[in-house]
Amino acid sequence: MRSRADLPPVIDVEVTTRGELPGAAHYARSKIGGLGRLTHRPVRHARVKLTKHRDPAVERAVVAQANLDVDGRLIRAQVQGVTAREAVDRLEARLRHRLERAAKHWEARRGSIPATGPHEWRHESEPTRRHSYFPRPVDERRVIRRKSFAMAPCTVDEAALEMDLLDYDFHLFTEKGTGAVSVLYRGGPTGYRLALVAPALADQLSPFELPLTISPQPVPCLTEEEAIERLGLLDLPFLFFIDAAPGRVSVLYHRYDGHYGLITPAG
Repeated sequence: MRSRADLPPVIDVEVTTRGELPGAAHYARSKIGGLGRLTHRPVRHARVKLTKHRDPAVERAVVAQANLDVDGRLIRAQVQGVTAREAVDRLEARLRHRLERAAKHWEARRGSIPATGPHEWRHESEPTRRHSYFPRPVDERRVIRRKSFAMAPCTVDEAALEMDLLDYDFHLFTEKGTGAVSVLYRGGPTGYRLALVAPALADQLSPFELPLTISPQPVPCLTEEEAIERLGLLDLPFLFFIDAAPGRVSVLYHRYDGHYGLITPAG
């Protein structure tokens, strides 16, 4: 591993923009690039995407997304702002937190407990949260992103660390002890909650230290259309369900643009 002195102080950032955002690319390249002084490993690639919604009724119209490949570990963040500069500033602050956290845990055992603290939302306080996605009319929403990936078994602690570094609201993974597909998300009195595709297996979970609550509710078996309807009726950011057609576990979620994304385990 190279020493910190051998690493460049400025990250080379690839920036793309959508919408009228004059000067935003240069500002993002400079602001995010300056985070190079915080990394303790080489940044192999850094990408920032800035998108401005066309609807003037949207209060925070600029969405800023970042993906950093820090020596093979992906660190991600997504924020919104009224202006491009505000969005970039918030993105820089979010990435700074995650880089500092990654450095703290880099040499420690993978799966250490993520620090608890304020997050963007809590499942039990949904009515008071601000939606993090574009309020697209229901009849215009479509599933426009489908992802399927292999999930190496991991512990709850490892899943929590991964979720935190990737800035996800939830994390779909295969729990190591039970072998069951599970979803870890932010919610409940401890700040973290776990949903198992088979709740009866809860006593077989691999040892973990993260304070969490476990949902006793069975995962519903629904068609994709029924899942979309339930997601809208319950006003949830995501829905963990079994797709009735192929009979496989899926997670339907709101994308930042107001459409839907669907995640399934490979195979």
